[in-house]
Amino acid sequence: MCALRIVFCGTPEFAVPSLARLAADPGVTIEAVITQPDRPSGRGRKISDSPVKETALRAGLQVFQPESIKSEASQEFLNRIAPDAVVIIAYGQIVPKRLLSIPRLGWLNLHASLLPRYRGAAPIHWAIANGESTTGLTTMQIDAGMDTGPILEQLAIEIGPEETAPELGARMSQAGAELITQSLLRLERGEISAVAQHSEEASYAPILKKEDGRIAWSQSARQIYNRMRGFTPWPGTYSTFRGQTCHIWGRPAPLTNVQSELLSPGEIVFVARNVYARCGLDSFLQLESLQLEGRKRVTAAEFANGARLAESERFSR
Repeated sequence: MCALRIVFCGTPEFAVPSLARLAADPGVTIEAVITQPDRPSGRGRKISDSPVKETALRAGLQVFQPESIKSEASQEFLNRIAPDAVVIIAYGQIVPKRLLSIPRLGWLNLHASLLPRYRGAAPIHWAIANGESTTGLTTMQIDAGMDTGPILEQLAIEIGPEETAPELGARMSQAGAELITQSLLRLERGEISAVAQHSEEASYAPILKKEDGRIAWSQSARQIYNRMRGFTPWPGTYSTFRGQTCHIWGRPAPLTNVQSELLSPGEIVFVARNVYARCGLDSFLQLESLQLEGRKRVTAAEFANGARLAESERFSR
């Protein structure tokens, strides 16, 4: 049986394990890799290759970087290769309908949620931020919609109670590499068929915005902590202290012998050299470190000593 001829389409680190796994499979031949154009990154804004491009070049694979996947050049490129399938993972652009019929098996996507839940650009971040204990991976054939295509296979994954988005993403990318390879080969052998999603059960995970990280102190400490885990490293979680933006790291902790009903949400409490902020539902967030805009990150104790906290001082939105 001839190896499946595929094009791999992806950009960030999350897609790299799948590219490496497919490249190593004897039943697959990667004819080309499509990834986003080189972009400036890091503090120095130096132009750099995407993680997928770096991996492809090390493997000696052909790389194509169109400014837009909707371009005529992209269509000509795919028509010339005529792959059996395109595997697309976190590429970063919407594929136009006219390209979907070029590969005979379609475009296979690995999505980091149990679709139809958490359709969109940031499923890992929002699953954690919303306090989910379980998420998963879905392989699907893409259509003209946003994560609306029919499902091939799914794999449930537990979320650790303290796991952050980067940590969960790393685990899911490894599991996803096996799942997408399995789905591709099983589809070719006729062992699986795509099943339509129940769109009435859909929920959404939109691209993150800076404002998503602003702390609402009326939420419980656990809810705020979930957002800290989900929104790391960006946008982080932050509040306002004395008129300045202040990024905050901490975790829920019980605080006894304090009359919480007398404290307002966001009010700062200094007890036994520990610093707490009062949250909703009579809960407390023990602060671990903070960073005022334009300054370095410091421990909560250093922050409290340097700020010379006054009684009833509080964070505000």
